[in-house]
Amino acid sequence: MRIEATSLRDVIKITPRHFNDSRGYFCELYREEWFRKEVADVRFVQDNQSLSWRDGTLRGLHFQRAPAAQGKLVRVIAGAIFDVALDARPSSETFGQWTAVELSEDNHAQLWIPEGFAHGFLSLSPRTVVQYKVTAPYNPAAETGVIWNDPDLAINWPLTGREIHISSKDAYLPRLRDLVTPVLPMKETA
Repeated sequence: MRIEATSLRDVIKITPRHFNDSRGYFCELYREEWFRKEVADVRFVQDNQSLSWRDGTLRGLHFQRAPAAQGKLVRVIAGAIFDVALDARPSSETFGQWTAVELSEDNHAQLWIPEGFAHGFLSLSPRTVVQYKVTAPYNPAAETGVIWNDPDLAINWPLTGREIHISSKDAYLPRLRDLVTPVLPMKETA
């Protein structure tokens, strides 16, 4: 597997090797020992999958507060997405910064998004299927997020020519500056 840095040190793009022949291809997507040594020493406890019927479906930016914070390993099974990770860790030197990667069924790339980051994506094609592993189970009491078009973040979503489809819940998320409880607790200072 090939590891590539993103503009945020802790968010990592992973591209598995593919072995092609006349039948199609084979690839290894995940091996715990390798992942824990090369990427992050975590354990995944739940797999999730979403289907976006239409191009322009926007999901996020979502996260869970501590102690239920989730790390995510995201990949696309069908279609393509513009995948965004936002550093929501108040004590981080990159707090409020974001990075984005295109994930698709063609490039086979995956994105590791650690705890403390908000995550969202825009479907770039109809019938997009996204699958992701998480390090903590879904906990509705810990669920929150940041509005996708927060002007302070200025995320450069590829919206040209797209009608946006968003849930009512996501349409009313707060701006990052208005979050009452951060993703992870602030580090105590002496």
